[in-house]
Amino acid sequence: MEGFNLSSLILLFFLFPLLQTSTIATQKSYIVYLGSHSHGSNPSSADLRVATESHYSLLGSLLGSNEMAKEAIFYSYNRYINGFAAVLDHTVAQNLARHPAVVSVQENKMRKLHTTNSWEFLELENGGGTPPNSIWNVSNFGESTIIANLDTGVWPESKSFSDEGYGAIPSRWRGSCEGGSNFHCNRKLIGARYFNKGVVALAGSLDVSFDTARDQEGHGTHTLSTAGGSFVSGANVFGYGNGTAKGGSPKALVAAYKVCWRTFRGGQCSDADILAAIEAAITDGVDVLSLSLGRGPMEFFNDVAAIGAFHAVQQGIVVVCSGGNSGPDPQSIENVAPWLFTVAASTINRQFTSYVALGNEKNITGESLSDKILPAQQFYPLITSADAKANNAAVEIAKLCVEGSLDPRKVKGKIIVCVRGDDARVDKGFVAAKAGAVGMILANNEKYGNDVVADAHILPASHISYIDGETVYKYINSTKTPVAYMTHVRTETGIKPALVMASFSSRGPSSIEELILKPDITAPGINIIAAYSEDASPSGSPFDNRRIPFNVVSGTSMSCPHIAGIVALLKTIYPKWSPAAIKSAIMTTAETRANDLHPILDFTKLVANPLAYGAGHVQPDRAANPGLVYDLTTNDYLNFLCARGYNKAQLSKFSNTSFVCSKSFKLTDFNYPSISIPNMKSGPMTIKRTVKNVGSPSTYVAQVEVPPGVLVSVEPNTLKFTRTDEEKTFKVVFRSVANNKHRGYVFGSLKWLDGKHHVRSSIVVNLG
Repeated sequence: MEGFNLSSLILLFFLFPLLQTSTIATQKSYIVYLGSHSHGSNPSSADLRVATESHYSLLGSLLGSNEMAKEAIFYSYNRYINGFAAVLDHTVAQNLARHPAVVSVQENKMRKLHTTNSWEFLELENGGGTPPNSIWNVSNFGESTIIANLDTGVWPESKSFSDEGYGAIPSRWRGSCEGGSNFHCNRKLIGARYFNKGVVALAGSLDVSFDTARDQEGHGTHTLSTAGGSFVSGANVFGYGNGTAKGGSPKALVAAYKVCWRTFRGGQCSDADILAAIEAAITDGVDVLSLSLGRGPMEFFNDVAAIGAFHAVQQGIVVVCSGGNSGPDPQSIENVAPWLFTVAASTINRQFTSYVALGNEKNITGESLSDKILPAQQFYPLITSADAKANNAAVEIAKLCVEGSLDPRKVKGKIIVCVRGDDARVDKGFVAAKAGAVGMILANNEKYGNDVVADAHILPASHISYIDGETVYKYINSTKTPVAYMTHVRTETGIKPALVMASFSSRGPSSIEELILKPDITAPGINIIAAYSEDASPSGSPFDNRRIPFNVVSGTSMSCPHIAGIVALLKTIYPKWSPAAIKSAIMTTAETRANDLHPILDFTKLVANPLAYGAGHVQPDRAANPGLVYDLTTNDYLNFLCARGYNKAQLSKFSNTSFVCSKSFKLTDFNYPSISIPNMKSGPMTIKRTVKNVGSPSTYVAQVEVPPGVLVSVEPNTLKFTRTDEEKTFKVVFRSVANNKHRGYVFGSLKWLDGKHHVRSSIVVNLG
């Protein structure tokens, strides 16, 4: 596929503005009540016909004909209840509600047993219903906003991309369906493209299987449906987590840009393909871009994704990126450009639990998604993988249950304990099963600690923590006949505390520019149920022949589309807001407490900090009414680059106009929604920020949670706004406490309070 060069693209946008306001009539089903019947309690067949015809006549008067009404109505309540159920667009429903013959019009909603629950955890729904103040209601579920992802493609047949009830595609959409042979788009999945020329350049010629946007790995389908998938009842993984799957913006329109391929082990996404795809997405008219990919932190002018994203942001597109899975090491955070929305990963309040019962009556809680159960409800012999090693295998290799390291004569009929590390977790189960094991306990080593993962194992399995693993080893060494039993997997909700930061979630500070606190936000990224490619196995292993329409996956790849979906809701409500304003609204309304009202913890059960979670955990409903926002323009981003010493050649990657750098601009005054002070050794530091009022006239008062060892003052400490869009500037002065004994990073916050809004900014100070 041929793309435009960026200079031509930007010129095109000046001639034809990208983000036009456009709505589509997304249809819903409604129940219309008309009051009592005139025919009494014992109607004749003629009475029933007359009642039904009256329903057609009433609706037909609004739709234009009785025939159209007959197509829309799927139930005529003509016997005891006088009314009908019909598929209608929102305007017709409103007109019906005003009709003198109509008593009421109610949206037809589902009742459900259980939900696939990251969105309930984020309080967008409650017990299967949508609270009146939910951002879902305010935004009409993200109706007409266009979300796109750059990923491994999409499985177009997934029910998550059904267009049932959708109206015409908005005219502002300029994209196309170029998914290859046997690939179809619709009024929900409105576009698909694939980009592989960069991969060809790296890997040589490719076969025809690369001429498709079809997802062969599952990752792209999972992320796109997490952001904007439709409501799908009865979604589950092997029967676990049964409920209604949906994306963050269930009524949004979606498009897939395939840039990642199975050319190399683990899949690869070429920079050239990524840039081409971003250009295409800008041209096509998307509103939100979700990128669950990265390549390690790098200077911005060398970061192709950051450069392409800059041009997208310049056109009003919000670009959301995963922060990376290289945690918990410091400075491992990726996608750190300030115009990117960088997302960390944390848990939700649901677990897929498999309990381990030992012969000494001790019970251990593990996690699994195995669809298998032990042959009988009885204890089985228990053996460590070290004790089950093959004669020619080293003990350290056998501990990891590597292929060929186990002796089938020792393993057959037993539950084996394997140690996590090196090869894939599910692969260890395959090796154990091939050797004759009836089940596997996967124990963490000290490095992984409490970080356990629910995987789609091919044999009964339970993944347990390092401490619990030590308990199992101690028991095995205490008896000549160790035995154990593992329960079938159970779905458990209401887990506390939640959230907990994932161990794999990459941590700050940014190794490129520490004045910008990264990550920006955290969102659910562990054990997320979403649609999946039926060309891929749930475990991702080549030996696994199982295929399922939904799968559980973990990673910042999963938390990223959660934020993308929420961004789309805000884009629907506030179509004229800048990407920076939307980002600020989400960041400054975030929460730093878990569902037990205690501070967010990390996987070691210690208190986490902004280097792990940024502003905190996303709160979608609060983000719809932030009160104040920290806004930024393209020129602000360019001045940021100027202040970092970028020359004209480097700036030209970001701007095709001749930009004149502001001599008065300071990096410390960059209007970011968080505050990071990388070095307090040089003495007092003053930073400047500007907030815009996006609410009613109000007066805000500053409240500071002071980092240990630091003195903080805010000038002025009161901001009075008399109108919407009014801006006020303030300064924050940081000084070290005399004889301060604190070292390293310390944390605090700045809040602007008006009795209704809590506009919070995380503060990070490095005392050296």
